[in-house]
Amino acid sequence: MTNERINPPDLSPATGFSHAVVATGSRVVFLAGQTALDTDGKVTGDTLAEQFETALTNLLTALRAAGGTATDLARVTVYTTDVAAYRAHARELGCVWRDLAGRNYPAMAVVEVVRLWDERALVELDGFAVLP
Repeated sequence: MTNERINPPDLSPATGFSHAVVATGSRVVFLAGQTALDTDGKVTGDTLAEQFETALTNLLTALRAAGGTATDLARVTVYTTDVAAYRAHARELGCVWRDLAGRNYPAMAVVEVVRLWDERALVELDGFAVLP
């Protein structure tokens, strides 16, 4: 299985994401949206960074349970209730990503939404991975 990251020089520099990912493998894992829910189903963390860390941990936990790792991620979508806050904390969120998932970034998008399923949730991540 390979995930080839493509960042053409005629596009803006890809910082914290890849413009395209060509995934070759035999299994596709679709990952449900993950928020900062603990094992009791309660949202934890009061800040965007705290919730992002838990949501990403939950996403990676689901991926590992399916037999994958962070490097298998081909696409991740981040839904946030406040894009301005996301941008303001981008450096901190990038550090969280690198600590948990490394530097092989999937194709990504950040989308602002009015609210998430749980009203306390500030961020949700979903995606898919391609496994060998």
